[in-house]
Amino acid sequence: MKKFLSKAGQILTGAAAAVTIFAGRVMAVNMSEIENPAAAGAEMARANGMPAELVGVNGVFTKITNTILYAVGIISVIMLIYGGLRYVISGGDSKKVTDAKNTIMYAIIGLIIAILSYAIVNFVINSIGGTE
Repeated sequence: MKKFLSKAGQILTGAAAAVTIFAGRVMAVNMSEIENPAAAGAEMARANGMPAELVGVNGVFTKITNTILYAVGIISVIMLIYGGLRYVISGGDSKKVTDAKNTIMYAIIGLIIAILSYAIVNFVINSIGGTE
């Protein structure tokens, strides 16, 4: 019985492989009639209202990275204000003053990194995707 099941499994696997290969050849014949099959396939896979570009000025990647970098910039400014308030409220306590200065310093470093990364990301995206 085990031999029979083994042979039946092999036959079914072979038949499935043959059907898969045949279906691939049929689709290849149909796709050869299309001028640019990759672009046609990508266009068919795109849903209504979905952006056509991933990279570029209006691309999805650009919008996502810009949004994240804006959020990082806003958080840095908030932390800068928070550090300034901590500095003013410290009342001369050296530990509180040091903590406030560190908060201000790291907020400024974060803001600089956010601005530079925004510039670098947009430069790379425009270099790869081109401008419209």
